[in-house]
Amino acid sequence: MSERNRELLNLIVVAMLTALGFASVYIARQAVVSTASLSYAAFFFALYLVAHFVARYAVPHADPYLLPMAALLAAVGVTEIYRLNPDNAFKQGLWIVIAVGVFSATLLLLGRDYRVLESYKYLFGLGAILLLVLPALPGFGTTVNGARLWVRAGPLQFQPGELAKLALIVFLAGYLREKREVIAQGRLKDLGPLLVIWGGAMLVLVETNDLGSGLLYFGVFLAMLYVATARFAYVIAGAVLFVIGSAGVYRISGHVRDRVDVWLHAFQHADTSGYQLVQARYAIAHGGIGGTGLGHGTFTAPGSSTTYIPYLNTDFIFAALAQELGLIGAAGLLLVYMLFVARGFRIALLTDDGFSKLLAVGLTFAFALQAFIIVGGIIGLIPLTGITMPFVSYGGSSVVANFVLLAGLMLVSNRANSVRVAT
Repeated sequence: MSERNRELLNLIVVAMLTALGFASVYIARQAVVSTASLSYAAFFFALYLVAHFVARYAVPHADPYLLPMAALLAAVGVTEIYRLNPDNAFKQGLWIVIAVGVFSATLLLLGRDYRVLESYKYLFGLGAILLLVLPALPGFGTTVNGARLWVRAGPLQFQPGELAKLALIVFLAGYLREKREVIAQGRLKDLGPLLVIWGGAMLVLVETNDLGSGLLYFGVFLAMLYVATARFAYVIAGAVLFVIGSAGVYRISGHVRDRVDVWLHAFQHADTSGYQLVQARYAIAHGGIGGTGLGHGTFTAPGSSTTYIPYLNTDFIFAALAQELGLIGAAGLLLVYMLFVARGFRIALLTDDGFSKLLAVGLTFAFALQAFIIVGGIIGLIPLTGITMPFVSYGGSSVVANFVLLAGLMLVSNRANSVRVAT
């Protein structure tokens, strides 16, 4: 069976699971089975069918499991969002349509040879800085939950940092591919442009209090630097700098001190800044092993529309899923993330050129670290940060950026597999 036929078969399975999920929510809400649940599933299947045919044309040898796994994660997210707020689910559905359109356009535009991006690496680096600066500019940025990372343009509100993440990965892949031998020798002059762009990005992130993205970018930077140079000393040096930088930011930023204090003593702040985190832990514990079932979780008081957990469909959607799907369902969801990451690293291993390998590593590690940061923050493993759960959380910027990330991995995979077939 060809790669694309396996992809189609997996998408059919995802469509069936989506129909079951929406049907469960409809039954819980209305005690009847509605044809609307089937229509939702049919709509999303048709949408991903379009993506499949674009992939069949543009990247015929790409990994056959990435698109179905992304579709499954997005389906789980929009089903839970519908269960929490049908209006938000409609908006999320529109963003998924836009994201699939951007995904398809990326494959069609770069399907011939995506490596042309390497020629514009410095433009991508500067573009990343500009995107990160936007929320800090007066009149553009909007502060949400203590972090200034949103830009409002009329009725539209988006996070430019989501796209900056991808631009920075392209820059790092291109620069490290070109300079990896001299960087491995540790010459400061060759580290200059890298440190200037990287330092600029980190300063902007500290200025906007978007420390979750700062941690994400720092981790991706270290991972790509290690893959490019194979020098573990850089990882040790980076870890030391991270500890020093974290201590410095802790001293100067009250927002960071509050987050760390809540992380260490959540129940002491259960009525104030730790309210969300404590309620999320109660929600996860209530789910037990098997969960309450889709649509049967307890998120609002009787007769009230206010949820126990603020920002439930964005920052804390994992808590809602863990309650309704239980430990088994939550573990299954994390397993899908792990499989996605495993396929991404497999793609990196199969590539035969440095830019492709670094690009695949950067995209995959960013995806993995983002999922770890948000889940780790909710369960108390690390301090909580305002990062979305890839493909699952409510938010248009995140959905679009993750579908572009998916397209990048499929482009790299297609070239790697095509070279292998040709030889």
